Amino acid sequence: MALNGKQIRQLRSMANTLKANLIIGKAGVTDGTAKQVDDDLEAHELVKCSVLDGCPVSTKDAAYELAQRVEADVVQVIGRKFVLYRETSREDVEKIELV
Repeated sequence: MALNGKQIRQLRSMANTLKANLIIGKAGVTDGTAKQVDDDLEAHELVKCSVLDGCPVSTKDAAYELAQRVEADVVQVIGRKFVLYRETSREDVEKIELV
Protein backbone atom coordinates (compact mmCIF):
# COMPACT_ATOMS: atom_id res chain seq x y z
CA MET A 1 0.00 0.00 0.00
CA ALA A 2 1.46 3.32 -1.02
CA LEU A 3 1.05 6.06 1.55
CA ASN A 4 0.22 9.61 0.53
CA GLY A 5 1.70 12.76 2.11
CA LYS A 6 -1.04 13.30 4.69
CA GLN A 7 -0.85 9.69 5.85
CA ILE A 8 2.93 9.86 6.17
CA ARG A 9 2.70 13.07 8.24
CA GLN A 10 0.06 11.45 10.48
CA LEU A 11 2.20 8.32 11.04
CA ARG A 12 5.35 10.39 11.64
CA SER A 13 3.60 12.37 14.36
CA MET A 14 2.37 9.14 15.97
CA ALA A 15 5.85 7.61 15.83
CA ASN A 16 7.41 10.65 17.49
CA THR A 17 6.57 9.36 20.98
CA LEU A 18 7.47 5.71 20.30
CA LYS A 19 10.61 4.09 21.64
CA ALA A 20 12.66 1.87 19.35
CA ASN A 21 11.29 -1.69 19.62
CA LEU A 22 14.11 -3.28 17.68
CA ILE A 23 17.83 -2.58 17.57
CA ILE A 24 19.81 -3.77 14.55
CA GLY A 25 23.42 -4.52 15.42
CA LYS A 26 26.56 -5.92 13.85
CA ALA A 27 24.74 -8.89 12.27
CA GLY A 28 22.66 -6.50 10.16
CA VAL A 29 19.22 -7.47 8.90
CA THR A 30 18.70 -11.18 9.55
CA ASP A 31 15.77 -13.56 9.35
CA GLY A 32 15.35 -13.18 13.12
CA THR A 33 15.06 -9.40 12.94
CA ALA A 34 12.59 -9.69 10.05
CA LYS A 35 10.49 -12.14 12.08
CA GLN A 36 10.51 -9.84 15.10
CA VAL A 37 9.51 -6.80 13.01
CA ASP A 38 6.75 -8.86 11.37
CA ASP A 39 5.38 -9.85 14.79
CA ASP A 40 5.61 -6.27 16.08
CA LEU A 41 3.80 -4.91 13.02
CA GLU A 42 0.99 -7.43 13.48
CA ALA A 43 0.64 -6.35 17.10
CA HIS A 44 1.10 -2.58 16.76
CA GLU A 45 1.03 -1.56 13.04
CA LEU A 46 3.70 1.10 13.64
CA VAL A 47 7.25 0.16 14.66
CA LYS A 48 10.34 2.27 15.33
CA CYS A 49 13.74 0.64 14.89
CA SER A 50 17.27 1.75 15.66
CA VAL A 51 20.54 0.87 13.92
CA LEU A 52 23.79 0.69 15.89
CA ASP A 53 27.06 2.21 14.67
CA GLY A 54 28.62 -1.22 14.07
CA CYS A 55 25.91 -2.32 11.65
CA PRO A 56 27.32 -3.26 8.21
CA VAL A 57 24.41 -1.61 6.34
CA SER A 58 23.22 1.99 6.42
CA THR A 59 20.02 2.95 8.20
CA LYS A 60 18.24 3.63 4.92
CA ASP A 61 19.31 0.29 3.44
CA ALA A 62 18.23 -1.57 6.59
CA ALA A 63 14.84 0.18 6.56
CA TYR A 64 14.10 -0.64 2.94
CA GLU A 65 15.38 -4.22 3.21
CA LEU A 66 13.20 -4.88 6.25
CA ALA A 67 10.22 -3.19 4.62
CA GLN A 68 10.60 -5.40 1.57
CA ARG A 69 10.92 -8.58 3.67
CA VAL A 70 7.81 -7.91 5.77
CA GLU A 71 5.81 -6.08 3.06
CA ALA A 72 5.63 -2.82 5.02
CA ASP A 73 5.97 0.86 4.16
CA VAL A 74 8.89 3.00 5.27
CA VAL A 75 7.40 6.03 6.97
CA GLN A 76 10.57 7.86 7.96
CA VAL A 77 14.35 7.50 8.18
CA ILE A 78 16.15 9.98 10.44
CA GLY A 79 19.72 9.52 11.63
CA ARG A 80 20.02 6.02 13.04
CA LYS A 81 16.27 5.41 13.44
CA PHE A 82 13.50 4.46 11.06
CA VAL A 83 9.76 3.80 11.24
CA LEU A 84 7.78 1.10 9.45
CA TYR A 85 4.00 0.79 8.99
CA ARG A 86 1.80 -2.08 7.91
CA GLU A 87 -1.90 -2.60 8.51
CA THR A 88 -2.51 -5.61 10.73
CA SER A 89 -4.69 -8.53 9.78
CA ARG A 90 -5.59 -9.27 13.43
CA GLU A 91 -9.07 -8.41 14.61
CA ASP A 92 -8.12 -7.97 18.30
CA VAL A 93 -5.77 -5.04 17.59
CA GLU A 94 -6.97 -1.45 17.44
CA LYS A 95 -6.20 -0.30 13.92
CA ILE A 96 -4.76 3.10 13.01
CA GLU A 97 -7.27 5.10 11.00
CA LEU A 98 -5.36 6.84 8.23
CA VAL A 99 -6.62 10.15 6.81
